[in-house]
Amino acid sequence: MIDLLTLLAFIPAALALNLTPGADMMFCLGQGLRSGRGAAVAASAGITAGCMVHVVLAGLGLGAVVAALPGLFDVIRWVGVGYLLYLAWGAWRGRQVAADGVPVPAARAFRAGFIVNLTNPKVILFVLAFIPQFVVPEAGPVFGQFLIYGAVLSLGGFIINGLVGLFAGQAGRKLTGSPVFARWLGGVSGTIFAALAVRLAIMEKV
Repeated sequence: MIDLLTLLAFIPAALALNLTPGADMMFCLGQGLRSGRGAAVAASAGITAGCMVHVVLAGLGLGAVVAALPGLFDVIRWVGVGYLLYLAWGAWRGRQVAADGVPVPAARAFRAGFIVNLTNPKVILFVLAFIPQFVVPEAGPVFGQFLIYGAVLSLGGFIINGLVGLFAGQAGRKLTGSPVFARWLGGVSGTIFAALAVRLAIMEKV
């Protein structure tokens, strides 16, 4: 179904994109600082699941609908802004909880990563613009190729974002022995979430 040479060209391009610092990487960084390695990996898994939903939607052609309906784009975008601000407020309010060593449960971190990625409509537009460059209709069903390329892109993102989160979680664990540092880390993660909300609020559609 997938041309081998095309796949070999896609992998380094996808890895280069995954290595570029972005909202997903910063989100995993914030989760790692706030709640440790387990939450960071769970958040990365949630982001990966959200990305695969975007891949499926793009493969089905729904990305074109989002691109053609600015109102729908804005509704999804502002839902994401609101959720990121909610996470930021929770991080700022929970600084004392972090000092007491109670991390965010992995299930909650997964859900947060999933929602953050899913409510960023620019992801589906990016997938719709990037993956078709490597799709070869003569090689087989276009939707199947979309899923394979999307899985490669998502897996690379999971590994890289997860490693960033693990690093942040390790650093955070060394610092949370001090209540002062624990509160500071809570403030930093809250600021990251707020900055991501601002970024999503002011971003353009293309």
